[in-house]
Amino acid sequence: MKSILNKNLMTLALLFASLTVSADIAVVVHPSVPDNGASDVISKVFLGKAKSLPSGQKIVPINLEQGDPIREEFNDKVLNKSESQLKSYWSKLIFTGKGQPPKDVGSEADVIKLVADNPNIIGYVSPGAVTAGVKVLATY
Repeated sequence: MKSILNKNLMTLALLFASLTVSADIAVVVHPSVPDNGASDVISKVFLGKAKSLPSGQKIVPINLEQGDPIREEFNDKVLNKSESQLKSYWSKLIFTGKGQPPKDVGSEADVIKLVADNPNIIGYVSPGAVTAGVKVLATY
C-alpha cells in the first residue's frame, strides 16, 4: 500500500512539475499586426537581423529590464543566449555600427501599453500579463 501511495505521489509531483514548465513567455504585438509567418522571425527581430515582419510591416522590439526573470527566460528559450552572450553580441554590433539592442522598459505593464498603443512594437510578457489590447504572436 505504501509503495502505491509513493508511486501516486511521484506521478502527481511529475505532473505538477510539467505544468509549471509550459508556456511562460508570450510574445505580443498590436492586434492589427498580421501573423502570417511572423512567429518565424521573432528571434531575428530581437537580434537585429530583421527590421520587418514577413508582411513587410516594420517592427521594433522592446525588452524587459536586465535581471527580470521573464527576460532571462526569453533570452534562453527564444534567443538561445545568456545575458552575457547577448552583451557580447550587441557590443560587437554597436562597435561596428551595425545595430542597436532593443530598448529596455520597466515592467510588463509598460510592454503591454507600448504594444497596445503602437502597431510597430513587439515585446514579450508572462501569459498572465496579456490583455485584450494586444495579440499573442507566439508562446514559449
